[in-house]
Amino acid sequence: MGLIDEISGSKICIDTAPFVYFIENNPKYFAMLEPLFSEIDAEKTNAVTSTITLLEVMVLPLKNNDKALADKYRDILLNSAGLTTHEVSHDMAGMAARLRAKYSIRTPDAIQIATGIILEADAFLTNDINFKKVNDIKVFILDDFL
Repeated sequence: MGLIDEISGSKICIDTAPFVYFIENNPKYFAMLEPLFSEIDAEKTNAVTSTITLLEVMVLPLKNNDKALADKYRDILLNSAGLTTHEVSHDMAGMAARLRAKYSIRTPDAIQIATGIILEADAFLTNDINFKKVNDIKVFILDDFL
């Protein structure tokens, strides 16, 4: 079963890496992600992420003075149909602290997972194998679908 089969029609929380792979046309992952992002754009699949994603995706473009790419990321994350980028709330921060304590994960990772849990996503999409130890939400690792 492929990624789109697992996620289609559900609510998915997306980590930073899938956005980078899709927006920058990563040859290893683009074909897998394109159907997902098409479904999100068509509002057939509901996607959420946190402002941590916005922070993380913009660092390298800004460091490289690539304003066009930074603006593209910002526009996609803040203005796409079917995708909502949520600010970190007090509830998310509290959940992230509990997740950090339980799994010894980094703060940004804990906030990303907490976003999915608090917003009642069906699953969390990432390519970071460290998330495999989290069992509070279903975790999909992109490499598992290659």
